Amino acid sequence: MALDDFDRALIAATQGGLPLVPRPYDAVGERLGVSGQQVRERLAQMLETGLIRRIGAVPNHYRLGFTANGMSVWDVDDALVDLLGERIGQLPGVSHCYRRPRHLPNWPYNLFAMLHGRTRAEVEQQAVQVAELLGPACRSHDILYSTAILKKTGLRLKHPSKED
Repeated sequence: MALDDFDRALIAATQGGLPLVPRPYDAVGERLGVSGQQVRERLAQMLETGLIRRIGAVPNHYRLGFTANGMSVWDVDDALVDLLGERIGQLPGVSHCYRRPRHLPNWPYNLFAMLHGRTRAEVEQQAVQVAELLGPACRSHDILYSTAILKKTGLRLKHPSKED
């Protein structure tokens, strides 16, 4: 699906979040020179077509006290990794879950799940739950803990200037 100029402007205006005002769509529309209703309608179309996945609140887990974050990596039977990955992704402490290629012989892991907790002990308990869910399909795993936030945003599209 090709983006037109309005779509690009709308994405650029909303990709960092909606304004924290009583009528956010109206505020975005005012910035773009359209009505709030037009903003709502186009965002609804973008959701329907899958151009955007969702509109929702994104809590800052660090400010909520979830500071022990670990990317858990799992060596899972390739025949079961998709099915089991879907189940892992539904666990409450998991914010991201991906299938990734192995890089043998040094990197046997093909399933990645980001776990969040207030302490490393909480994250490790979540890893125990993941291991139990994976059962014998899991051969090994590890947890890579975050040590610093270097960047924390979603994908950002560049809004081209008129000269681009």
